[in-house]
Amino acid sequence: MPSDAVVWKGLTQRGRLVLMAGPCVIESEELCLRLAANLRKTCERLGIFYVFKASYDKANRTSAQSFRGPGLEEGLRILEKVRARVGTPILTDVHSEAQAVRAAAVADVLQIPAFLCRQTDLITAAVRTGRVVNIKKGQFLSPEEMGQVAEKARSAGGKRLLLTERGTTFGYHNLVADMRSIPILRSFGFPVIFDATHSVQLPGGQGNKSGGQREFAPVLARSALAAGADGIFIETHPNPERALSDGPNSIPLAEMAKVLAALLRVYAAVH
Repeated sequence: MPSDAVVWKGLTQRGRLVLMAGPCVIESEELCLRLAANLRKTCERLGIFYVFKASYDKANRTSAQSFRGPGLEEGLRILEKVRARVGTPILTDVHSEAQAVRAAAVADVLQIPAFLCRQTDLITAAVRTGRVVNIKKGQFLSPEEMGQVAEKARSAGGKRLLLTERGTTFGYHNLVADMRSIPILRSFGFPVIFDATHSVQLPGGQGNKSGGQREFAPVLARSALAAGADGIFIETHPNPERALSDGPNSIPLAEMAKVLAALLRVYAAVH
């Protein structure tokens, strides 16, 4: 399995596109293994550094009745199996200090969700595990304000950090992705990832769940790479209409190879 140093080198290798992709939430072991194997094969062919992402618990679903995932223990078991069998690094969300410590035993990248990006104790706990930490910009923050978030992580000893842009709340179920955010976030000294999936989300747009406009995810991803983003975060599913979370803004797995080839052309032109 790749070591922490190898994963960080892959995430920061100049001139190599980074992809973080997988289902929004762990629906089953079979789905995760299928997606990870498919995406790794495509990324190896294209020369993209690939990290499999999936959440064991979606703690901020719109409705209390929405599917949240298998939970910490079963979710980490599945992620550990994906890591061992497919051989790809793993990214997953953490929501508490205890979860950060537990997930670090399996995941190569710990992700701080956008809604929790100002939680000092959570950031500190994630950084102190020694794993790479990806901090998503809160929908409620300007890109400039993420400088203070990055400084929190840095002051806790964080050196292997990623910052992710995922859109800004515009109101009435809409988000806006401001491409000025990319160079601003990069000015803080860490690689920048663009979350194409959640930037086209329509929070609460379907009443008891969020909607989305997946057709615009590739458009924004290309724009972010043109603006200087180092990598792209995308959620994908074999059948988004049946996905248990974020289906409306997930890209069909069958379209991913074409989407990635187009992204790679933009990335190559910039670099």
